[in-house]
Amino acid sequence: MQPNLRCALAEGIGTLILVVGGPGTAVLATGGFFDGGSVGVLGVAIAFGLSLLCAAYAIGSISGCHINPAVTIGMWATGRTRTEQVPWYLAGQVVGGILGGLVIFLVASSVGAFDAEASGFASNGYGEHSPGGFGLGAVVATEVVFSALFVFVIASTGRRSMPAGLTGVTVGLMLTLVHLITIPVDNTSVNPARSLATAVFQGGWALRQLWVFLVFPTIGGVLGALAWKALAPADDR
Repeated sequence: MQPNLRCALAEGIGTLILVVGGPGTAVLATGGFFDGGSVGVLGVAIAFGLSLLCAAYAIGSISGCHINPAVTIGMWATGRTRTEQVPWYLAGQVVGGILGGLVIFLVASSVGAFDAEASGFASNGYGEHSPGGFGLGAVVATEVVFSALFVFVIASTGRRSMPAGLTGVTVGLMLTLVHLITIPVDNTSVNPARSLATAVFQGGWALRQLWVFLVFPTIGGVLGALAWKALAPADDR
């Protein structure tokens, strides 16, 4: 198989895992489908972290398991990802994310009362669509800062002195931490592919606000990657 196609397929599968695991938990385990109660913010945060951890060990050796356009653009900014690879990574992430969203939508829609638009479908939003009522300025700051921190940690796992086998645990725990802090702000993006994957099925306000979650996580990702490159010793990158 052609190497770029292999990476695209791996990124698609990894992003699907992330979306069915993260937003899937938010939709199906907090959406009132059963009487056992909601898993809450903690449960959703852990689901995102576990999804990334599992995907990292599944496809990390194939594509590096970016499964996030902000990570891919950040790694490109540092020179770790070649320019010709970027479209393949992004295409795989977008397609895989939307397929993951479709799986959640089909499962949830099997219950007659489910309405993706009315439920929000775990989409990211600000203002009246923020879980805590946070405005656009707070959401922009959150996405830039926490995307930067997330990608900073991801970039750090590629250093020569990183203990073998701990990358998945490190990035999974960091994503969990990011969600614990920021779910109340905007349902946590830090990943444009994740935001797109749910917005297309919500179909209303989520699409109108989607630009925020495409632009600012990407800016944050580049800032975090460049910060790591500037900080790391040249012999340990």
